[in-house]
Amino acid sequence: MAHRNARLTEHGRKLLVERVIDHRRPVAHVAAELGISRATGHKWIARYRAEGEAGLRDRSSRAHRIPGRTRPELEQQVLALRRERKLGPHRIGPLLGLPASTVHAILTRHQMSRLAWMDRPTGQVIRRYERERPGELVHVDVKKLGRLRDGGGWRVHGRDSLERRRARYGPRVGFDFVHAAIDDHTRLAYAEIHPDERAQTCAGFLRRAASFFAEHGIAQVERVMTDNALAYRRSAAWREALTEIGAQARFTRRYRPQTNGKAERFNRTLAEEWAYQRPFTSNDERAAALPDWLHTYNHHRCHTAIGGRPPITRVNNGAGSYT
Repeated sequence: MAHRNARLTEHGRKLLVERVIDHRRPVAHVAAELGISRATGHKWIARYRAEGEAGLRDRSSRAHRIPGRTRPELEQQVLALRRERKLGPHRIGPLLGLPASTVHAILTRHQMSRLAWMDRPTGQVIRRYERERPGELVHVDVKKLGRLRDGGGWRVHGRDSLERRRARYGPRVGFDFVHAAIDDHTRLAYAEIHPDERAQTCAGFLRRAASFFAEHGIAQVERVMTDNALAYRRSAAWREALTEIGAQARFTRRYRPQTNGKAERFNRTLAEEWAYQRPFTSNDERAAALPDWLHTYNHHRCHTAIGGRPPITRVNNGAGSYT
């Protein structure tokens, strides 16, 4: 493709050849008419005489020879380090005495995927997917969080405080279990805090999550994906809840949390932007902040995976607006 400031396209070059060769006019005169230099005119005429119309097509600007290109054996060392040790350009460069930019160019030239796109243990590229419509698949997962003592924990009082030692050696305060449901297409999320993750608790949460989605325009949840916990795989209460909302059960591949990656990523966001976003002085204070954070997540927070829009804007109803 001709660059943005090129005077001649392929059609203009043919016009140049026609006027010079067919009409037997001087190259300098025709070049002036077309707004190009005489040297450029002679270049295209020479290419046409040597190659015909094929010579008038755009060519790659890549050099025929690159004397400073990295030696093939060194490139193979770069590729071997990437495959075997899963290192990035800034780690490989010092090992081989190469600039990180050179290592990056080598990896790009050989189509070696970014580390962020790779499953580290296997080296395989992670397949990312997204369902086509709201409600087609909902991811359900549980995030386990340590409860907070009244007055706050070590994040409030410091690591060397009495509270820190009390938390380590004193009586335990237990855990909260944050149950979350995320729609695969819209990323609309619903979450509740419970003291356990038993089957009856999970089943009740699923019914309320389906009602939440219905209130926000996702009338039908077709499939629910969970991990292989017994509360999901062998529970009669869970199966009854699925039947009640008209959904089918789906399970992640064993030892492959990437299958349920949207729930895993939501749990990480939940921890960073709600649970550990600021110091809380009590467990009740942290729990009370969850509904407001969920509203911000669904209605106002920009989600990079869906084009920088809030999840609610992907719901196909009147609720899909900023509120």
